[in-house]
Amino acid sequence: MNDVTNFRPEPLTVDGTLADRVRRILEQRIKGGEFPPHSRLPSEPVLAERFRVSRTVIREAVSRLKSDGLVETRRGSGTVVLEPNLATPFRIDVDVRDSAAAVLRVIELRRGIEAEMAALAAERRTDAQLARIREALAAIDAASAAGGDGVAEDLALHTAISEATGNSLYTSLLNFLTQFIQAAIRVTRTNEAQRDDLAQHTRGEHARLVDAIARQDVAAARAAALEHMENTAKRVREADPAFWSGQAGEIAQRLAATTQDAIPGLARE
Repeated sequence: MNDVTNFRPEPLTVDGTLADRVRRILEQRIKGGEFPPHSRLPSEPVLAERFRVSRTVIREAVSRLKSDGLVETRRGSGTVVLEPNLATPFRIDVDVRDSAAAVLRVIELRRGIEAEMAALAAERRTDAQLARIREALAAIDAASAAGGDGVAEDLALHTAISEATGNSLYTSLLNFLTQFIQAAIRVTRTNEAQRDDLAQHTRGEHARLVDAIARQDVAAARAAALEHMENTAKRVREADPAFWSGQAGEIAQRLAATTQDAIPGLARE
């Protein structure tokens, strides 16, 4: 086992917490081969000295590398770099400070997923699954009529569509993304609630999506999902700047930090 002791880190950047920056540099060195599999990272005191940070920061950064499946601590051997493997957890780092950009990145990610999910649902859905999709659509209207934001109901609609694909991986992925999607949906629905025409556009997009799935028109379902995502992004881009200075901006800022708050072992300093 090699002990990597001649590591010289680059200066820390200004983005993120100190632990974020240390983790990012160490991750780059591991993936770049400077710390090959089975080698040992420098000790905690050595890393603290070379990064000019506290040992608490180093401990947190290494903890995050462990959560990512990149290293493990072995008794008598220190922190050892692991072989790359397919079990490495998937993580999403929005890593932006601009509110609109944070929401738009999540919408871009959803675009391809939602399009293929809708296409498969149109191809494979059963009558019972279609009934649940229609119930979810009606629940959004009921929530809005009752003065609610419809966020949970909106998510339930997309979940019902994912279940109709016949591929449980779509539902699993959607469940994972919920922590990010939920915040983005809340921002977009808050924006749309300010104008009746925007709310009606969203209602129409959902209705066309459900109708295409009902008709089992694969191409139309895919197109309707893409239209909904593209129009949602357009509505975010065209929102009044004042919109981002209130609650919506606070939600979007939390979205940018969701990665660290939602994944075990990534506690903030």
